[in-house]
Amino acid sequence: MPNIASILKAEISRVARKEVRAEIETLKKASVAHRASIAELRRQVSALEKELRRVAKGASRPGAVSDSNAEAAAGTKRRFSATRLAAHRAKLGLSAASYGQLVGVSGQTIYHWEQGKARPRAAQLEGLAAVRDLGAREVAERLAAR
Repeated sequence: MPNIASILKAEISRVARKEVRAEIETLKKASVAHRASIAELRRQVSALEKELRRVAKGASRPGAVSDSNAEAAAGTKRRFSATRLAAHRAKLGLSAASYGQLVGVSGQTIYHWEQGKARPRAAQLEGLAAVRDLGAREVAERLAAR
């Protein structure tokens, strides 16, 4: 015959486990909700930091706003690649000084653009685009005329 003390002890343990399980479930739900809210706040902070960096970058260069407005007014936005500039100059067989004359800049500026030390402005990008459209004969004619 089972001892009444052991039966009572087993019943108390069962009821205690049931109560603890109910409390833990509510804590788990609260924990999940808090984690979701923390993740959302982190995403918001990340987006705001990214926006701040973008705005700070634009504010640090006062000419950047006017360049982008000029490009928007022109309708086309030019891209620049230092390696493509060097390849085009090599394809034409021109020195940096000669290529610079066609674009309207110095040979040193062409070297800096090719090495990535500097980037051309919007007006200079238009000059580069005009030279890129020329063939070898047209380039030779323009250089001879100067």
